[in-house]
Amino acid sequence: MKKTGAEKKTEQTKKTGTERKAGRKKAAGTGRRVSAFCKKYIVITAASFVYAAAISLFMDPNDIAPGGITGIAVIVNRFLPIGTGTLILAFNIPILLFAVGRFGARFAVSTVYATSLVSVFADLLAVFPAATEDRLLAAAAGGILSAASIGVIFKEGATTGGMDVIVKALRRRLPHLKTGKLFFMADAVVVTLSGIAFGDIDAALYAAITVACTSFALDMVLYGRDEAKLLYIISGRPAQITARILKELDIGATLIEGRGAYSGEEKQVLLCAVKKPVFPYVEAIVKEEDPDSFLIVTSATEIFGEGYKSYFAERL
Repeated sequence: MKKTGAEKKTEQTKKTGTERKAGRKKAAGTGRRVSAFCKKYIVITAASFVYAAAISLFMDPNDIAPGGITGIAVIVNRFLPIGTGTLILAFNIPILLFAVGRFGARFAVSTVYATSLVSVFADLLAVFPAATEDRLLAAAAGGILSAASIGVIFKEGATTGGMDVIVKALRRRLPHLKTGKLFFMADAVVVTLSGIAFGDIDAALYAAITVACTSFALDMVLYGRDEAKLLYIISGRPAQITARILKELDIGATLIEGRGAYSGEEKQVLLCAVKKPVFPYVEAIVKEEDPDSFLIVTSATEIFGEGYKSYFAERL
Protein backbone atom coordinates (compact mmCIF):
# COMPACT_ATOMS: atom_id res chain seq x y z
CA MET A 1 0.00 0.00 0.00
CA LYS A 2 1.40 3.35 -1.04
CA LYS A 3 2.03 5.89 1.73
CA THR A 4 0.46 9.30 1.48
CA GLY A 5 2.50 12.48 1.61
CA ALA A 6 1.21 13.21 5.13
CA GLU A 7 2.32 9.78 6.37
CA LYS A 8 5.75 10.23 4.85
CA LYS A 9 6.04 13.66 6.45
CA THR A 10 5.04 12.26 9.87
CA GLU A 11 7.65 9.49 9.61
CA GLN A 12 10.31 11.96 8.60
CA THR A 13 9.39 14.23 11.54
CA LYS A 14 9.62 11.29 13.97
CA LYS A 15 12.99 10.25 12.53
CA THR A 16 14.33 13.79 12.79
CA GLY A 17 13.08 14.07 16.37
CA THR A 18 14.79 10.78 17.31
CA GLU A 19 18.04 11.89 15.71
CA ARG A 20 17.89 15.19 17.58
CA LYS A 21 17.34 13.41 20.91
CA ALA A 22 20.27 11.08 20.19
CA GLY A 23 22.42 14.07 19.30
CA ARG A 24 21.49 15.90 22.50
CA LYS A 25 22.17 12.78 24.56
CA LYS A 26 25.56 12.33 22.92
CA ALA A 27 26.43 15.99 23.46
CA ALA A 28 25.39 15.76 27.12
CA GLY A 29 27.57 12.65 27.57
CA THR A 30 30.52 14.42 25.97
CA GLY A 31 29.96 17.44 28.19
CA ARG A 32 29.96 15.28 31.32
CA ARG A 33 33.20 13.58 30.26
CA VAL A 34 34.90 16.91 29.57
CA SER A 35 33.68 18.26 32.91
CA ALA A 36 34.94 15.17 34.77
CA PHE A 37 38.29 15.41 32.95
CA CYS A 38 38.72 19.09 33.87
CA LYS A 39 37.69 18.46 37.47
CA LYS A 40 40.18 15.60 37.76
CA TYR A 41 43.14 17.69 36.64
CA ILE A 42 42.12 20.70 38.72
CA VAL A 43 42.05 18.46 41.80
CA ILE A 44 45.41 16.89 40.89
CA THR A 45 46.92 20.37 40.39
CA ALA A 46 45.71 21.58 43.78
CA ALA A 47 46.86 18.41 45.56
CA SER A 48 50.28 18.58 43.84
CA PHE A 49 50.72 22.15 45.12
CA VAL A 50 49.88 21.06 48.69
CA TYR A 51 52.35 18.17 48.44
CA ALA A 52 55.07 20.49 47.15
CA ALA A 53 54.34 22.92 49.99
CA ALA A 54 54.73 20.10 52.51
CA ILE A 55 58.17 19.38 51.04
CA SER A 56 59.52 22.91 50.53
CA LEU A 57 57.97 24.75 53.46
CA PHE A 58 58.07 22.10 56.18
CA MET A 59 60.31 19.09 55.59
CA ASP A 60 63.18 20.10 53.29
CA PRO A 61 64.28 23.27 55.15
CA ASN A 62 64.24 21.36 58.46
CA ASP A 63 66.44 18.48 57.21
CA ILE A 64 63.56 16.02 57.36
CA ALA A 65 63.75 13.29 54.70
CA PRO A 66 60.20 11.91 54.61
CA GLY A 67 61.05 8.64 52.89
CA GLY A 68 60.59 7.47 49.33
CA ILE A 69 61.95 9.36 46.33
CA THR A 70 61.24 12.69 48.02
CA GLY A 71 63.40 11.72 51.00
CA ILE A 72 66.20 10.57 48.72
CA ALA A 73 65.97 13.88 46.84
CA VAL A 74 66.21 15.84 50.11
CA ILE A 75 69.33 13.87 51.10
CA VAL A 76 71.04 14.19 47.69
CA ASN A 77 70.23 17.92 47.60
CA ARG A 78 72.65 18.38 50.51
CA PHE A 79 75.51 17.02 48.41
CA LEU A 80 74.65 18.38 44.94
CA PRO A 81 73.73 21.96 43.94
CA ILE A 82 70.46 20.81 42.36
CA GLY A 83 66.98 21.76 43.54
CA THR A 84 65.02 19.12 45.46
CA GLY A 85 62.13 19.43 42.99
CA THR A 86 64.45 18.83 40.02
CA LEU A 87 65.95 15.78 41.75
CA ILE A 88 62.47 14.40 42.41
CA LEU A 89 61.68 14.57 38.70
CA ALA A 90 65.05 13.10 37.68
CA PHE A 91 64.74 10.13 40.04
CA ASN A 92 61.19 9.53 38.85
CA ILE A 93 62.00 9.12 35.15
CA PRO A 94 62.78 5.34 35.28
CA ILE A 95 59.81 4.77 37.61
CA LEU A 96 57.50 6.62 35.22
CA LEU A 97 58.72 4.44 32.35
CA PHE A 98 57.82 1.43 34.49
CA ALA A 99 54.39 2.96 35.14
CA VAL A 100 53.69 3.19 31.40
CA GLY A 101 54.38 -0.51 30.92
CA ARG A 102 52.65 -1.64 34.12
CA PHE A 103 49.53 0.53 34.27
CA GLY A 104 49.08 1.88 30.74
CA ALA A 105 49.48 5.26 29.07
CA ARG A 106 46.30 6.75 30.59
CA PHE A 107 47.55 6.23 34.14
CA ALA A 108 51.07 7.33 33.18
CA VAL A 109 49.85 10.63 31.67
CA SER A 110 48.15 11.76 34.88
CA THR A 111 51.11 10.51 36.94
CA VAL A 112 53.64 12.38 34.77
CA TYR A 113 51.44 15.47 35.11
CA ALA A 114 51.28 15.22 38.91
CA THR A 115 54.99 14.41 39.28
CA SER A 116 56.02 17.31 37.05
CA LEU A 117 53.81 19.74 38.97
CA VAL A 118 55.19 18.60 42.32
CA SER A 119 58.73 19.10 41.01
CA VAL A 120 58.02 22.56 39.59
CA PHE A 121 56.04 23.73 42.62
CA ALA A 122 58.70 22.39 45.02
CA ASP A 123 61.44 24.39 43.33
CA LEU A 124 59.27 27.53 43.13
CA LEU A 125 58.32 27.34 46.81
CA ALA A 126 61.92 26.66 47.88
CA VAL A 127 62.69 30.41 47.69
CA PHE A 128 60.34 31.05 50.62
CA PRO A 129 61.45 30.58 54.24
CA ALA A 130 60.31 27.58 56.24
CA ALA A 131 56.76 27.80 57.53
CA THR A 132 58.07 26.79 60.97
CA GLU A 133 61.49 26.14 62.47
CA ASP A 134 60.05 23.81 65.10
CA ARG A 135 61.11 20.42 63.70
CA LEU A 136 58.43 18.52 65.58
CA LEU A 137 55.68 20.73 64.12
CA ALA A 138 57.32 20.54 60.70
CA ALA A 139 57.47 16.73 60.90
CA ALA A 140 53.81 16.40 61.88
CA ALA A 141 52.45 19.07 59.51
CA GLY A 142 54.60 17.89 56.60
CA GLY A 143 53.53 14.28 57.08
CA ILE A 144 49.82 15.06 57.32
CA LEU A 145 49.81 17.49 54.37
CA SER A 146 51.75 15.12 52.13
CA ALA A 147 49.50 12.19 53.07
CA ALA A 148 46.33 14.18 52.41
CA SER A 149 47.58 15.33 48.99
CA ILE A 150 48.87 11.88 47.97
CA GLY A 151 45.56 10.32 49.02
CA VAL A 152 43.57 12.80 46.92
CA ILE A 153 45.83 12.20 43.92
CA PHE A 154 45.46 8.43 44.38
CA LYS A 155 41.67 8.79 44.38
CA GLU A 156 41.85 10.64 41.07
CA GLY A 157 43.61 7.64 39.50
CA ALA A 158 47.12 9.12 39.47
CA THR A 159 50.17 9.18 41.73
CA THR A 160 53.03 11.55 42.43
CA GLY A 161 55.49 9.00 41.05
CA GLY A 162 58.25 7.49 43.13
CA MET A 163 57.16 5.03 45.78
CA ASP A 164 53.51 5.77 44.91
CA VAL A 165 53.90 3.79 41.67
CA ILE A 166 55.77 0.96 43.37
CA VAL A 167 53.22 0.81 46.19
CA LYS A 168 50.33 0.78 43.70
CA ALA A 169 51.99 -2.17 41.92
CA LEU A 170 52.53 -3.98 45.22
CA ARG A 171 48.91 -3.37 46.21
CA ARG A 172 47.79 -5.30 43.15
CA ARG A 173 49.96 -8.25 44.14
CA LEU A 174 49.40 -7.93 47.91
CA PRO A 175 45.87 -6.50 48.30
CA HIS A 176 45.69 -7.49 51.97
CA LEU A 177 48.33 -4.89 52.84
CA LYS A 178 47.09 -1.33 53.24
CA THR A 179 48.76 1.49 51.35
CA GLY A 180 49.94 3.31 54.47
CA LYS A 181 51.67 0.17 55.79
CA LEU A 182 53.53 -0.36 52.51
CA PHE A 183 54.72 3.25 52.52
CA PHE A 184 55.86 2.85 56.11
CA MET A 185 57.99 -0.20 55.34
CA ALA A 186 59.57 1.38 52.26
CA ASP A 187 60.21 4.70 53.99
CA ALA A 188 61.96 3.13 56.97
CA VAL A 189 65.02 2.49 54.81
CA VAL A 190 65.22 6.13 53.64
CA VAL A 191 64.72 7.41 57.19
CA THR A 192 67.68 5.34 58.36
CA LEU A 193 69.80 6.68 55.51
CA SER A 194 68.85 10.26 56.40
CA GLY A 195 70.26 9.86 59.89
CA ILE A 196 73.54 8.60 58.42
CA ALA A 197 73.72 11.24 55.67
CA PHE A 198 72.98 14.19 57.96
CA GLY A 199 75.07 12.74 60.79
CA ASP A 200 72.18 13.63 63.05
CA ILE A 201 70.08 11.06 64.87
CA ASP A 202 67.47 13.75 65.55
CA ALA A 203 66.94 14.15 61.80
CA ALA A 204 66.15 10.45 61.48
CA LEU A 205 63.81 10.54 64.48
CA TYR A 206 61.89 13.54 63.14
CA ALA A 207 61.70 11.86 59.74
CA ALA A 208 60.28 8.77 61.48
CA ILE A 209 57.59 10.97 63.05
CA THR A 210 56.77 12.32 59.59
CA VAL A 211 56.51 8.81 58.16
CA ALA A 212 54.25 7.70 61.02
CA CYS A 213 51.96 10.71 60.52
CA THR A 214 51.91 10.08 56.77
CA SER A 215 51.04 6.40 57.21
CA PHE A 216 48.16 7.13 59.61
CA ALA A 217 46.78 10.10 57.67
CA LEU A 218 47.02 8.33 54.31
CA ASP A 219 44.98 5.37 55.50
CA MET A 220 42.43 7.82 56.91
CA VAL A 221 42.15 9.70 53.59
CA LEU A 222 41.96 6.55 51.45
CA TYR A 223 39.86 4.30 53.66
CA GLY A 224 38.19 6.65 56.14
CA ARG A 225 37.24 5.46 59.59
CA ASP A 226 36.00 2.12 58.31
CA GLU A 227 35.80 0.53 61.68
CA ALA A 228 32.31 -0.48 62.68
CA LYS A 229 30.71 -2.60 65.38
CA LEU A 230 29.49 -6.10 64.60
CA LEU A 231 26.68 -7.07 66.98
CA TYR A 232 25.17 -10.42 67.93
CA ILE A 233 21.99 -9.97 69.95
CA ILE A 234 20.44 -13.03 71.61
CA SER A 235 17.13 -12.04 73.13
CA GLY A 236 13.69 -13.32 73.99
CA ARG A 237 12.24 -10.32 72.12
CA PRO A 238 14.04 -10.41 68.75
CA ALA A 239 11.02 -9.15 66.77
CA GLN A 240 10.60 -6.02 68.89
CA ILE A 241 14.33 -5.18 68.84
CA THR A 242 14.53 -5.76 65.09
CA ALA A 243 11.48 -3.60 64.41
CA ARG A 244 12.89 -0.67 66.37
CA ILE A 245 16.35 -0.94 64.78
CA LEU A 246 14.84 -0.95 61.28
CA LYS A 247 12.40 1.88 61.99
CA GLU A 248 14.38 4.22 64.26
CA LEU A 249 17.91 3.74 62.96
CA ASP A 250 17.27 2.66 59.36
CA ILE A 251 20.00 0.01 59.41
CA GLY A 252 19.87 -3.55 58.13
CA ALA A 253 19.83 -6.65 60.28
CA THR A 254 19.77 -10.41 59.79
CA LEU A 255 17.97 -13.00 61.90
CA ILE A 256 19.88 -16.25 62.32
CA GLU A 257 18.21 -19.39 63.62
CA GLY A 258 19.98 -20.81 66.66
CA ARG A 259 19.56 -23.22 69.52
CA GLY A 260 20.63 -22.85 73.15
CA ALA A 261 23.34 -25.43 73.91
CA TYR A 262 22.15 -25.92 77.51
CA SER A 263 18.40 -25.44 77.23
CA GLY A 264 17.97 -26.79 73.72
CA GLU A 265 15.49 -24.00 73.04
CA GLU A 266 15.12 -22.51 69.57
CA LYS A 267 16.40 -18.93 69.49
CA GLN A 268 16.80 -16.16 66.96
CA VAL A 269 20.14 -14.38 66.89
CA LEU A 270 20.04 -10.84 65.54
CA LEU A 271 23.15 -9.94 63.54
CA CYS A 272 23.86 -6.37 62.45
CA ALA A 273 26.82 -4.17 61.57
CA VAL A 274 26.66 -0.52 62.63
CA LYS A 275 29.00 2.44 62.41
CA LYS A 276 30.53 3.46 65.72
CA PRO A 277 28.39 6.60 66.28
CA VAL A 278 25.21 4.50 65.88
CA PHE A 279 26.21 1.77 68.34
CA PRO A 280 25.04 3.59 71.54
CA TYR A 281 21.52 3.90 70.06
CA VAL A 282 21.36 0.16 69.31
CA GLU A 283 22.62 -0.56 72.81
CA ALA A 284 19.90 1.67 74.29
CA ILE A 285 17.19 -0.10 72.28
CA VAL A 286 18.40 -3.53 73.44
CA LYS A 287 18.46 -2.39 77.09
CA GLU A 288 14.96 -0.93 76.86
CA GLU A 289 13.38 -3.93 75.14
CA ASP A 290 15.16 -6.73 76.95
CA PRO A 291 17.62 -5.94 79.79
CA ASP A 292 18.31 -9.68 80.11
CA SER A 293 19.43 -10.08 76.49
CA PHE A 294 22.88 -11.35 75.60
CA LEU A 295 24.81 -8.78 73.53
CA ILE A 296 28.14 -9.62 71.89
CA VAL A 297 30.06 -6.68 70.42
CA THR A 298 33.11 -7.04 68.21
CA SER A 299 34.96 -4.85 65.70
CA ALA A 300 34.60 -5.01 61.94
CA THR A 301 37.57 -3.34 60.23
CA GLU A 302 36.06 -3.32 56.74
CA ILE A 303 32.49 -3.68 55.48
CA PHE A 304 31.37 -3.97 51.88
CA GLY A 305 27.83 -3.41 50.66
CA GLU A 306 25.12 -0.77 50.70
CA GLY A 307 25.97 2.11 53.00
CA TYR A 308 29.62 1.07 53.20
CA LYS A 309 32.30 0.30 50.60
CA SER A 310 31.59 -0.77 47.05
CA TYR A 311 32.81 -4.20 45.94
CA PHE A 312 33.69 -2.73 42.57
CA ALA A 313 35.75 0.29 43.65
CA GLU A 314 39.45 -0.03 42.86
CA ARG A 315 41.52 -1.14 45.82
CA LEU A 316 43.88 1.78 46.40
